[in-house]
Formats: sequence, structure tokens, C-alpha cells
Amino acid sequence: MLHFLYSLFFRMALPFVLIRLWWQGRQSPETWAHWQQRLGFVPKSKEPVIWVHAVSVGETIAAAPLVTALLKRNPDIPILMTAMTATGSQRAKAMFGDQVQYAFSPYDTPGSVSRFVDRVRPRALVIMETELWPNMIALARQRQVPTFLINARLSSRSAKGYQRIISLVRPLLQSISWIAAQAEEDAKRFLRIGASPQTVSVTGSIKFDVAITPALRDTASALRHFLGAQRPVWIAASTHEGEDRQVLQAHRQLLEAVPDALLVIVPRHPERFDDVSELITEHGFSQARRSASTEANRVQVYLGDTMGELLMLFGASDIAFVGGSLIERGGHNPLEPAAWGIPVISGPHVFNFETIYQHLNAGDALRITHNSKELADCVTQLIQDQAAARQAGTNALKVVDDNRGALEKVVTGIIERV
Repeated sequence: MLHFLYSLFFRMALPFVLIRLWWQGRQSPETWAHWQQRLGFVPKSKEPVIWVHAVSVGETIAAAPLVTALLKRNPDIPILMTAMTATGSQRAKAMFGDQVQYAFSPYDTPGSVSRFVDRVRPRALVIMETELWPNMIALARQRQVPTFLINARLSSRSAKGYQRIISLVRPLLQSISWIAAQAEEDAKRFLRIGASPQTVSVTGSIKFDVAITPALRDTASALRHFLGAQRPVWIAASTHEGEDRQVLQAHRQLLEAVPDALLVIVPRHPERFDDVSELITEHGFSQARRSASTEANRVQVYLGDTMGELLMLFGASDIAFVGGSLIERGGHNPLEPAAWGIPVISGPHVFNFETIYQHLNAGDALRITHNSKELADCVTQLIQDQAAARQAGTNALKVVDDNRGALEKVVTGIIERV
């Protein structure tokens, strides 16, 4: 009954969803450009594909090592990557070029999903993390398409929410062929809300298998010399509205103790680049933008306003603050800076990555700050105490290295079940 009501509600809401999409497309044309795909009208695939579904940028980045490994292990099987957001789609294209196919995910109405599946003919559906779309999963089971929930995580907050609609969630989970959970706690929560024990495994997080290539190290080193090899550089990555201002306030306080320090700030969403640039000016800082490639060794703030370079920007920095955490957004992936062996700082709101943050905290590789003053004090202390900074970075890298290996388990698990 709940599934029927869900589908009915989505159908009724669809005109308003499309209007909202059109409105967003006024500022981001890519958002509206392929609206037909969201209704399932995608190009027909010549042969069955492995469909990898990642909602937004974070999930797309997480899916990248998996897609790379699948391409290597099964080069003859085409892969289709889908995303719900324009930035997620752009990120996928930047990473893989013409190696894979791309489309926007269909809205989760029976008609849209059915049209989509008819056209792409998936031989398997790989869903990143915890995107439980009832019609997508139900239709995949109806068409006998194995469905995998990969890098699956479920916070206690989300589990409580799903328990309220367990009559809808239980059939979905029991339709999934394999749930590869990040941690034991995630697996227990999935079982508690209805997953079948024989379909749940603990593989760890594939995000620990982040790869830093020699070419990437060279690019990061060149940028660091461009920014100023001798000056302290800290990065505030994936910041959100309401957080940028706190970061800039922290940087103002930092400059009182370390006058030559440079802040690299990277907003999470590209549509906010110009707004953050104005905010930097409003706070009285001199700035340069990554996209402009202008002189940067004398400015106080460097705005990372390009797509697909965040991992490299971490490598050009000494200390990393990971955003989405000073506000109740739930945090973002801290493993990329950890893989560079630099200290990791976060705000307190990290419920979207709680298992990963628990690993870092247990390894003495994380500092939590609650406001701009604490953030400034933490960055100042790490700059002034180089031994402590080196130890924090070493600890962070050890946590990453100790937890590698999930990717191989996941790829093998998928191939065995396709």
C-alpha cells in the first residue's frame, strides 16, 4: 500500500518537480538541458550495460575507483553512469571521457523507470551508498536484474527514519541481491530494517582505496610552488553556505598569528563560486581564482573554482578542513586529505561519514572544531607546531593504508553475481 501511495504522490508531484528543475536551469543550463532523460527518454543501448547509479558529486567520486576496476576487469561490458545532479554528471564525464556512457537518472515514477530500463537494458544495477528508490529497485527485480548496494552506509538517524516506513523499506531491501556495507554497525542497521542476512556483507569502504598517482603528485607540487613553497597553506574543502563566512573569519584570526598564511577555499557547489568570491572581497582579503591562473603567491585567499581538482588541491596544502561539518550537512569525505598524509580538521556534524570519522578519531588523526575561533586556534597550533602536524598527518595516512582493500572485495563480489 505504501509503495502505491509513494508512486501516486511522485506522479502528482512530477509537474512541480519539472517546474523546479526548469527554474534551477535558468542559472545552471546543464540542469535543464537533458530533462527528457529524467523521464526515461535516454538513447537506446546497443547491448546490456552495468548501470552505476551515483546521486551527486560525492557518490560519483566514490564510484570512480569501482568503475575503473570494472573497466579493467571486464573491458567488453559497457558501463552506464547516472547521476541526479548536473555537477555529478559533469564530474563523471571529466573522469572517464568516452570510456563509459552517461545519463541523468530517471525520476522514480513507474513510467520513467520503465522507459529508462527498456532503453538501457541493464545486466546489473550498482547503487552507491544508500539510495533506496522504490520503483527503480522493484522494477530491477521484476526484470531479474541483480541489484547491488555498494559502499552501503546507514546512520542511526536514517535507520530510525526508515523504521517508520518499514513496510515500504523491507521489500526494497529484500529485492537487493547484495548489500556491501562499510562497517559492522551499518550491516546491523540494514538487518534491523529488513535486509536478508544472506545478502549482507561487511566489505569496508572503497573510499579508503583512494589512489594518488605520480602525475597528480607532480601537478600538486607545481601548484604549491605557484602558491608559495615556503608559506603555510591550509585548505577549506567542500564548504557550504553558512560555512564560508566562518572559515573566512577563522582565516582573519589566523593571519594575526601567521601573517603569510594562505587559505585555499573550495565551495562544494560550482554555482556558488562567484558568491564566495564576493564574500572573500567583503571580508577584505586579496584573492586569486584557480580558473584565472593569476599571480597567487602574494594573495591571502585562493579560490578553487574548477571542477575535478579537489584531490590535487589537497596535495598542495599543509592542513585540511573538510566542510559540510560546521553546519548540519553531515560532513564530506575526509579520506582524500588523509591519503596525502596531512592533518584533518572537521566540524562536529559528520553523521554522513560517521564510520570513517570514527576510524580517524580512533587513530588520533582527527581534530574537531565547533566554530570559527576553534578552527583558527587549531590551524594556528598545527602551523606553529610542525612536529604535531607531521604526526597528525602520519596518523591520517596510516588509517587510510590500514583500511585499504574494500575495492577488490566489492569488484569481485559484483563480478561473481552478474
